[in-house]
Amino acid sequence: MITDIKHDDINTLHGTFQYLKSTGQLKHLTTAQLNNTPRAQVDTLFFNRVTKSGSEKMMELLKILGKRLNFEARRDVEGFYEVVIMHDSYAKNFVRTEVFNSSKASSYTKHVAFLDFDQLDEPWPIYINLVRDPVERLVSWFYYVRAPWHLAERKEMFGDAIVLPSIDWLKKDFNRCIEERDPECVYEQMELGNLGDHRRQSLYLCGQNMAVCMPFNSHETMQRAKKNVEEHYAVVGTWEDTNTTLSVLEGYIPRFFTGAKDEYYALKKSLGNVNRNTYRPRISDKARAVLSQNLTREIELYQFIRHRLYKQYIALQLEKNPKLRDL
Repeated sequence: MITDIKHDDINTLHGTFQYLKSTGQLKHLTTAQLNNTPRAQVDTLFFNRVTKSGSEKMMELLKILGKRLNFEARRDVEGFYEVVIMHDSYAKNFVRTEVFNSSKASSYTKHVAFLDFDQLDEPWPIYINLVRDPVERLVSWFYYVRAPWHLAERKEMFGDAIVLPSIDWLKKDFNRCIEERDPECVYEQMELGNLGDHRRQSLYLCGQNMAVCMPFNSHETMQRAKKNVEEHYAVVGTWEDTNTTLSVLEGYIPRFFTGAKDEYYALKKSLGNVNRNTYRPRISDKARAVLSQNLTREIELYQFIRHRLYKQYIALQLEKNPKLRDL
């Protein structure tokens, strides 16, 4: 229940509820205002998954739900490189031959920056995504690429194309990397490089325009991403608010997510360990502070998305219990 949450910060569910109440928005909040699903023009769910956001867990859940709800859960073929940025002709071919390559209702999953289907002259699917606390996400990626099982999988899949890194690189500590300003752990504002370390969560929501979406931690990138989330995404959730995310997915996209909570919690143990690195050291307070200073707009975008998710959840609760409007 909304009223059981005790924190008053606006970045919490209860804080969002209190904010909507104090500003008079609560009385007029409806799911229709926040539901982009009816705008979709095809019966396809498109999950352009953000790296290190728990997307493998969602993919497993979609497989299970596909069998239950009679849709085909599909994904891209794993390659040596992820094609996140596409020029228009490549993107158009990708959409036609991959995303829409099914004769029945389907979901399609791939690491790719937001695609504007109007620009491609293609019908809009139902967009979803997942995000993660930007600091935790960067730390997770740092240790993920050093995990022995990850390196072994890559070596098995791609053979001699994978050059094993040095012992020194494998043993590198993230806290020291930050504090000593190791080039791997320096996050320069507005820089255009380092696409491979996935520091830009915003890129996946901003889109394919490199001039707008590549400058790291830029205001324009953040604003474009916010606009796309509000106008085009049915749901952007986070496993850091698991129950809220699953409730909103069920409520706003029932064709693909009816029963999602039951399936998730029935298989929580197996779903919870997909690509999880249990040996990751704890980030120091100093390193966290440095990252927070360098990820200001990434963090603002993340909080914006959580606030929207909470509004969607609250709107669902108001429909179930209209008396909540008068609290």
